[in-house]
Amino acid sequence: MGSSPGGAPAAASSERDASRKWWALVAICGGTFMLLVDVTIVQVALPRIQRELHASFTNLQWVIDAYALTLSALILTGGTLADRLGRKRVFVGGLGVFTLASLLCGLSGSITVLIFARALQGFGGAAMFATSLALVAQEFRGPERAGAIAAWGATVGGAVAVGPLIGGVLTDGLGWQWIFFVNIPVGLATIAISLTRMVNVRDPGAERLDWAGLVTFSGALFLLIFGLLRGTDEGWGSTLIVSTLAGAAVLLCAFLFVELRQRRPMFDLSLFANRAFCGVSLATFAVGAGMFAMFPYLTLYLQNALGYSPLQGGLRLLPATVLTFVVPLLTRGLAARRPPGALLGAGLALTALGLTLMHGLSAGSHWTALLAGLLLVGTGIGLANPAIANIALGVVPPERSGMASGISNTFRIGGLAVGVAGLGAIFEHRIGTSLEKSLGGTQQDLAKAVASGGTRAAEALAHGRAGIVEASLRAFASGLNEILLIGAGLVLVGAIGAVSLVRLRDLHRRPAAGPQAVSEAETART
Repeated sequence: MGSSPGGAPAAASSERDASRKWWALVAICGGTFMLLVDVTIVQVALPRIQRELHASFTNLQWVIDAYALTLSALILTGGTLADRLGRKRVFVGGLGVFTLASLLCGLSGSITVLIFARALQGFGGAAMFATSLALVAQEFRGPERAGAIAAWGATVGGAVAVGPLIGGVLTDGLGWQWIFFVNIPVGLATIAISLTRMVNVRDPGAERLDWAGLVTFSGALFLLIFGLLRGTDEGWGSTLIVSTLAGAAVLLCAFLFVELRQRRPMFDLSLFANRAFCGVSLATFAVGAGMFAMFPYLTLYLQNALGYSPLQGGLRLLPATVLTFVVPLLTRGLAARRPPGALLGAGLALTALGLTLMHGLSAGSHWTALLAGLLLVGTGIGLANPAIANIALGVVPPERSGMASGISNTFRIGGLAVGVAGLGAIFEHRIGTSLEKSLGGTQQDLAKAVASGGTRAAEALAHGRAGIVEASLRAFASGLNEILLIGAGLVLVGAIGAVSLVRLRDLHRRPAAGPQAVSEAETART
């Protein structure tokens, strides 16, 4: 049989392009894994950080929230910047900042320096997270995109899965600093792959950065988190806290006003007219605030209340975290056969049920009291993660996928930041109330110590007084029970929103131009 003269070169070119985009997916998943694993890997090390750097309960919350705050505040800007400058450029720049900040975290000699370096990590993480889904969308079409998104969703779950285990191994074996140092070789390798395998694609209609939107949104989020973190210490009716929360509300209103006046805003408020957008945004925020924000407190319970080492505590979270990795791979075919809202709602409903089953802890409970709930939570999140990604990309035209990725991840990480702060305030308040009921009098100092250091801190403050350790363990369990129910309620609201609001007809179906065509057009313009 004959063949056309151009057949062999065309086939070779096609093979090279296929190889290139799958290598690009490796880089995308590598960057996503690194930035998300730094949420769960740090959680396992919190008790060790607390003891070595003499951190307070609020300091520990800031170790999580400094990262989540800058990450969520800048994701929208990262998505807009990616649409303007090109997704590859922004992704690689974020990788560089994140890797450098990881080095600074590991070298930190005080809790203040660590918190600052964690905030810097968030800057780099925002650029990476804002572009991750957009890069998947630009590289893959049709059935291949479903497989790529499933791999991305499994990466999100895998980061949650191995984070506690890696964190436990490194913290026990080498010290908590190595949970950050491990990012350096991964970051450098991912940068090398990205530079050689990715195509730089941008939105031809993108305009200048929305500085007014950035300042008002970031300021509102910072004031909200600050108020929630400091409310218990300063008093919820104090001038500082009332002013801070009021300032957050004013800046949020200013942000909405600014965005309505922009021709091409970083947050297109007209999306709220799309029911599917409202549903997925509510669901994404709810799972961040109600579930992912719960992991630091489960970690504190396992290590500071039950006395497990970082590695032992990480192993006991594996029933949930492994399933968040495995379930997206096992159920990847469901997305094509089930309504996206139903799949997302089912995942969140299972997660809410799992949190409810973990409720009911007592001073005599063992870690196995969490087991059934952890299994359901892992299954639920594993179902929800790919569904969120598919819906988030579907609510906007493909050429604005950078903005879509940024909005989706802003709700996810913003939910985490608000959840850690809000649940922490309730947790600490409940511990204080329980201690006062058991021991009498004001127990604010003991409550702060127990919240961050558990029974070990209670023993140090007991000074021979009987019953303090037992009362502290009861108080810790009581505080965890309360936030477990609140988290379950939040996730259930997200499930209801997903089922009732996300409809297939509200998603865009129009395919985007191929990445090669767009990149060539960009080259011609420049």
